[in-house]
Amino acid sequence: MKWIRVVGVVVLIGALAFGVSQANCSARAAAPIVPCNASAISSAYRQVDSVQSFGCVGQYAYLWATVGHGEGEIGVTEVAHYDLDSSSWRNASRLRYCVHHRLPDYVQFWGCNSN
Repeated sequence: MKWIRVVGVVVLIGALAFGVSQANCSARAAAPIVPCNASAISSAYRQVDSVQSFGCVGQYAYLWATVGHGEGEIGVTEVAHYDLDSSSWRNASRLRYCVHHRLPDYVQFWGCNSN
């Protein structure tokens, strides 16, 4: 009976040692921190007078804003992409991104279904 326990313990230790030696670790890069606020997104555009609405998903955003002043003032909806290399928001062509549905659903809905 003692021999069975001894053999069992030896097998268990061997299995644990084998398992530890075969373990591997894979590291993932952390998701980039993208500033999602009206000021950061509107910096991609000139003459933003006020922001009515905005939203982000990952590296994509929409911005509903008023641009221009006085009689030249107009409401616009823009789509933006965060450029990791320059750490800044850039205009994303609605023709390229909206028409081909390359945006996350939330940004696609709010950024592409208006003016």
